[in-house]
Amino acid sequence: MTNSQTPIHATAYWTTAKEHGELRTEEVPAPGPGEALVRALYSGISKGTEMVVHAGAVPPRVAEEMRAPHQEGNFPGPVKFGYLSVGVVEDGPEEWKGQRVFCLNPHQDLYVVPVTSLTRIPDDVPSRRAVLTGTVETAVNALWEAGPRLGDRIAVVGAGLVGSMVATLLRTFPLQRLQLVDLDPGRKQLADTLGVDFAHPHEALADCDIVFHCSASQEGLERSLQLVGDEGEVIEMSWYANREVTVPLGEDFHARRLSIRASQVGMVARARRHRRTNAERLDLAVSLLKDPVFDAFLTGSSRFENLPSVVQSLADGSLEALCHVVEYPAGAPEPGPAVHNPENLR
Repeated sequence: MTNSQTPIHATAYWTTAKEHGELRTEEVPAPGPGEALVRALYSGISKGTEMVVHAGAVPPRVAEEMRAPHQEGNFPGPVKFGYLSVGVVEDGPEEWKGQRVFCLNPHQDLYVVPVTSLTRIPDDVPSRRAVLTGTVETAVNALWEAGPRLGDRIAVVGAGLVGSMVATLLRTFPLQRLQLVDLDPGRKQLADTLGVDFAHPHEALADCDIVFHCSASQEGLERSLQLVGDEGEVIEMSWYANREVTVPLGEDFHARRLSIRASQVGMVARARRHRRTNAERLDLAVSLLKDPVFDAFLTGSSRFENLPSVVQSLADGSLEALCHVVEYPAGAPEPGPAVHNPENLR
């Protein structure tokens, strides 16, 4: 076991002020009973939520609800935030040592957490791909929330990371129709890779049984309500943070008896809450990542020491990404997708 008298020095990414982040060195305690010391191999940047944190735009009224499981500090900052970490257990209970694990932990090279916070990664899931576990979990929860049925007609509005992930899971369902809808024609290439039909919002087919809205835009929500059929349901997966959004409840909203229902990964969807735990949901999510199609979401990578500049580039739009992977010194090369590594980020 690690000598409890010897401090463990770790480096973590902190959002220190609005639109500013930095790497900080800190001491980590040795693991106690039921805890594990994890050395990070990779982490993923959850662009939507993390850019809201970077911008200091988390609404104060929901600041507590938006805390990540192992967050330190408070919004708007300084705060250590993030939740897509993959690593290997270096110390802890014998049955955990050497195990590759996923953890809802911020960007940090070494950390100590309860073993109950760890999800074992199956042998047939590469470590790099496993950073997507948290996003797959979000998509799984949305499907549990919506309960798609045999022969359904479904649209997913917004082909970002979350929306495309929902469509990826739905592509294996026995549906009559599935369309991934986005304004950006460049997303058709992603849809083709996933094996999903792509449509521009104006060309998308209406009379859907379920529409998943993931564009985080008022226009996307309006179009979702137009695409869903009478007495159909829009599953709202977008988080608008501190932006005000007008919901079009006029026109035929009432006459067609439409519904808008929120889906949020903080709790297991009501339809499965009494029979599934958060840990079981994560186990399911990581097991689905054995499918190589998910490599399409890993659109770039950079070294951990460059993380502050990478976050800024994502925020100002000079770097485009679905899921940008952060590589830690301990990360050993594994077979996987060819990813773009911008020289200025390497």
